[in-house]
Amino acid sequence: MMDFLTSTLGASLFAVFSWWLGTGAILWLVRLPASSFRWSMFGLSFLLGLSLWTTAISMRTHSVTNVYIGFVSVIAMWSWHEMAFLTGWLAGPRRVALEHGLQFKQRFGQSVLAILYHELALLVNFGVLLVLQQDQPNHVALCTYALLWCMRLSAKLNLFFGVPQVGAHYLPVHLRYLGSYFKTGPVSPFFYLTMLLSTAIWSWMVWALHSGEVLINTGWVLLSSLLGLAIVEHVLMVFALPLQRLWGWAMKVNPV
Repeated sequence: MMDFLTSTLGASLFAVFSWWLGTGAILWLVRLPASSFRWSMFGLSFLLGLSLWTTAISMRTHSVTNVYIGFVSVIAMWSWHEMAFLTGWLAGPRRVALEHGLQFKQRFGQSVLAILYHELALLVNFGVLLVLQQDQPNHVALCTYALLWCMRLSAKLNLFFGVPQVGAHYLPVHLRYLGSYFKTGPVSPFFYLTMLLSTAIWSWMVWALHSGEVLINTGWVLLSSLLGLAIVEHVLMVFALPLQRLWGWAMKVNPV
C-alpha cells in the first residue's frame, strides 16, 4: 500500500479523493437542518484542534507518512473554515443583500464586509501555521494551505468581477443574500489572468517532475494535483456542470 501511495498515480488519486470527499462532506452537512449546525461545528472544531497538532508533527520530517499527515490535516482544517462560512457562523458583519446601483468602490467595500470574518479567520490560521513552521523542514502542510488560500481568493475575486456560472443556487437559504454579490456575465480580464498564472505554475510543476528538475516526491505530486483540481473548479465557473454528477450523495438533501 505504501508503495502505491509513494507513486505519482497513488498521490494524485489520493489528492482527487480528498478533494471529492471533503467537498462532498461539507455540501452534505450544510444541507442538513440548521439545528444540526452546532453539532457539525463542534465536531469540526475538535477536528481543527487535532489537525493543528498533527500538522505540527508532520512538519518535523520529510517522511512520506508525514507528508500525507500534513496534507490531510490541512484539508481537515480547511473544512472547518468552509463549514463555518456556509453555516453563516463566520461570514461577515454585513448579512444583507448588496445594494443596487453602486459604483465599483462601494460594491467592493460591501462585498468585503459580507465575508470579512471568514477572511480574517483564514489569515489567523495561516499565521498559526507560519509559527508552527519555524525551523521545521517539511513545508507540505504550509504550502497546501497557501495553495488553497490563493485559489480560493482567486475564485472569490472572479465571482466579484464576473463569470457566467456563479452557482448562487447552491447556497443554503440563510446565505442566499450572498448571491447578490456575485456578478453573472462574461468572463473578465481577471479570469484570464488568474487562469494564465495558475496554469503556468501547474505546467511548470508537472514539467519539473518529468524533467527531473526536482526530485519526484509525494508532497510535490499532491500539491500539483490539488492545483490542477483548483484550475478545474475555475473552469466550472465558465462551463455549466451539474454538481449532482460529482456529489450526488451529498446533493440529495435539500438546502435549508
